[in-house]
Amino acid sequence: MNEKIVPASMVQELMTAPGEIVFHEVPVPEPGPDQVLLKIKRIGICGSDIHVYHGTHPYTKYPVTQGHEVSGVIVKQGEYAKKYPLGQRVVVEPQVFCGRCYPCLHGKYNLCENLKVMGFQTTGTASGYFAVDESKVTPLPDELSYDEGAMIEPLAVTIHAVKRFPDVKGASAVVLGCGPIGLLLIQSLKAFGAARVLATDVSDYRLSLAKELGADVTVNTGKASFSEALLSCFGPDKADVIYDCAGNDITMDQAIQNARKGSTIMLVAVFGALAKVDLAKLNDSELDLNTTMMYRHEDYVDAIRLVQEKKIQLQPLMSRHFAFRDYLAAYQYIDRNRETTMKILIDVDPS
Repeated sequence: MNEKIVPASMVQELMTAPGEIVFHEVPVPEPGPDQVLLKIKRIGICGSDIHVYHGTHPYTKYPVTQGHEVSGVIVKQGEYAKKYPLGQRVVVEPQVFCGRCYPCLHGKYNLCENLKVMGFQTTGTASGYFAVDESKVTPLPDELSYDEGAMIEPLAVTIHAVKRFPDVKGASAVVLGCGPIGLLLIQSLKAFGAARVLATDVSDYRLSLAKELGADVTVNTGKASFSEALLSCFGPDKADVIYDCAGNDITMDQAIQNARKGSTIMLVAVFGALAKVDLAKLNDSELDLNTTMMYRHEDYVDAIRLVQEKKIQLQPLMSRHFAFRDYLAAYQYIDRNRETTMKILIDVDPS
């Protein structure tokens, strides 16, 4: 790989309004002194991207170039960006943080007071090439595909969520909601030593995937009682921690009403509306209602390691590929196949 192959211009995706995507030609960016230029290979579409597509994301304005779950290869280096060689395959950590606020100065840059995320509040990677700070790329091992690389970002979300509960090794855990994040969380919990995992959803298809990917017990809460399933799975001591990956009043109420007193509820999902929950019951049971927000670099490192060690499978979650110029068709496909679609991958460069 050498710099001579980099063209002068590239095609960039632009969502101009909800449900509207155009492509335009723009100059290939020149990497700054501390940046590398990536040739983008794969981009994953996540639930937050779908919110942008439908105009329901509260923190995104139009027009916006999307793409935050991404893999690529370094094709050009800035003057001081020499940590990785040309041709290095990488994934990108899409957080843009200030480095000066209290959370940043105390190692919690994922909670930066001025946090922006590529593809939402700042330009995303959905283009032929993308210039990014070298500090935001992590090497992708040769044995991992570009497809797997594009899924390291959502996996890092679940790795961080597991670590937010301090003693998951040997723990009894529940995962409410078996979308892509829930399915990755089930695997992450088991990889970090959870003894037993109960997974719930209202889709038998998703529950079958959950079972395939390591859930010890699954229950369709549209057909069976969550309370009874919890007791059947864990006995009267119930679970140590309940992770809500569905993010609605129904699942949060299931957690609060049925959690063992003094245990923990971890909110992973983003609520789409103002929540109505029983805080009196939360208080009466002295429950810890905790939250988790994105990830930090160490979560990326662990995510890559666990895929390398084959403790986490990503391939079963890959539903379909779409060509770069079929970005809009990818969203339309997701809308038509919500229950059975896990991860859609965009082939920016299919090589």
